Amino acid sequence: MSNEAANAGETHGSDLPWLASYPAHVPARIGTPTYRLLGDVARDLAARRGKAKAFTTIMPNGMAASLSFTEVDRLSDAFAAYLRECLGLEAGTRVAVQIPNGLAYPVVAFGIFKAGCILVNVNPLYTAAEMAHLFADAEPGAIVGIDMFADKLGAALAEAPIRHVVLAQAASLFPMVQRHLIGFVQKYVKRQIPPPNFSSVGFSDALACGAARIKSGADIAAYTRMATPSDTACLQYTGGTTGVSKGAMLTHANLIMNVEQFLSFTGSDISQADHLLTVLPLYHCFAFTVNFLGFFYRGAHNILIPNPRPLSNLRKAFAKSEVTFITGVNTLFNGLLHEAWFCAHPPRSLRESVAGGMALHEAVARRWREVTGTPVIEGYGLTEASPVLTFNPTGRAKLGAIGVPLPSTELKCVDDQGREVPVGEPGELIARGPQIMAGYWKQPEETKNALRGGWLFTGDIATMDSEGYFTIVDRRKDMILVSGFNVYPNEVEAVLAKLPGVKECAVVGAPDEASGEAVKAFIVRSDPALRAEAVRAFLKSELAAYKVPKTVVFRDELPKSNVGKILRKDLRWEGLLEQGLKRQ
Repeated sequence: MSNEAANAGETHGSDLPWLASYPAHVPARIGTPTYRLLGDVARDLAARRGKAKAFTTIMPNGMAASLSFTEVDRLSDAFAAYLRECLGLEAGTRVAVQIPNGLAYPVVAFGIFKAGCILVNVNPLYTAAEMAHLFADAEPGAIVGIDMFADKLGAALAEAPIRHVVLAQAASLFPMVQRHLIGFVQKYVKRQIPPPNFSSVGFSDALACGAARIKSGADIAAYTRMATPSDTACLQYTGGTTGVSKGAMLTHANLIMNVEQFLSFTGSDISQADHLLTVLPLYHCFAFTVNFLGFFYRGAHNILIPNPRPLSNLRKAFAKSEVTFITGVNTLFNGLLHEAWFCAHPPRSLRESVAGGMALHEAVARRWREVTGTPVIEGYGLTEASPVLTFNPTGRAKLGAIGVPLPSTELKCVDDQGREVPVGEPGELIARGPQIMAGYWKQPEETKNALRGGWLFTGDIATMDSEGYFTIVDRRKDMILVSGFNVYPNEVEAVLAKLPGVKECAVVGAPDEASGEAVKAFIVRSDPALRAEAVRAFLKSELAAYKVPKTVVFRDELPKSNVGKILRKDLRWEGLLEQGLKRQ
């Protein structure tokens, strides 16, 4: 299925109020993209930026190594040849990638694109059962994993076999001495490398095999000679708009257009002189498109953090690099603001930060500006949209808003019958544009539910103001119904974040005999003296009575996703289990 043309949308100024808010340099629509296929990006940047640093991995202990744009291009050629010549994979074969941020990632990703194969991003922190479920659905012909998780991978492969396995290391492509030292410490001192119980090939051996085939005459360009921009480039697994794990089929055109959309919108704010700190995992769609593809596209420098937990792991990266840009989620920015070392010596080279993935709390945004002297600008997207749909214009950002639609993107808020609601009224956010996915892999019914009449139904409740700025109210599935009144957790959480003594918080609905549902708040305290009575008293002064939590629970930590997004669904499930046990 191809949605690029159908979803492009027509641009009429009277229908699209946000165009008046565009900076002067931003076009209403994106024209013909610079590249046809993602593999072309690596070749072009190698020609234009050659010896400049493209990626640097910095370990928590400060050890670091880099790849130039030329090296990324050369090594990804070798990996493409390995896939097609050494393994005999055909165009369109899925290749799973389950490695953390590191130098191997861009080489593998661009190698897959050059081979005409489909990249399937997999979270390395998945359990064996989660891996097996994904493998069975995607049916990859090969996987690139990390040796640190070989035990879980082995258990998953026993349930859902994959014919070819390549194992990388955390220090893959580091200089030999550093690589061996890091490997020795991980394997023999920290005992972090379990022995694999399956047949595999080392990443360096895979590259050597591919390089030898190129030397013997393998033609890398031939692998994608028959490929088109509408071919699927990635299967990006997501809970989607209904909560069922599905693979969003993102085409070359989807991803290339989305990169050009947000780069044209940000203009000179992002340049080849930038040094971007990439804390979010590249296998997540936000970091994949914005950090990996977008900043690479610009010729900028990506500083890759393999493991950001604890946040003290970032200290050496800030000390060794003149970081000019950071992308993250609310919990990352909030977490750094609770690190004494960061607040004492904030990065002086920092110019701008970008938030996405979850609601940015106003209190966090204001505090970030106070500490760093720079703004954190909010955007919005979802995996099914490659993922970016909106962004706040620099210098015209509205705090609390997700900004305005990108060029060639249309958004509107609709009621349950699909009718557009009046300005300022909440409704489900729907979107269309060239970045919208082709559909869900092997899920025709789910595709029909999400894509209707050329529009993607996001499942998010939002409002649009008279200037075309959108604000997310909340996820439809997270809304709490208290005695017939709608309560949106984002609103309550944003107020809670202003209360001194609250470090992190989450709000969910809990079954209640009197009101149907009641508001329940979970809080991680920065002040141990904070009590539930004080929390409720503060919220009563800020919110209507039905929005005030009936129950306040203090926790040492809150469940989070791989990118640090607080998982309300886990908290809701815990509550249901507790209630079930009480009834028994």
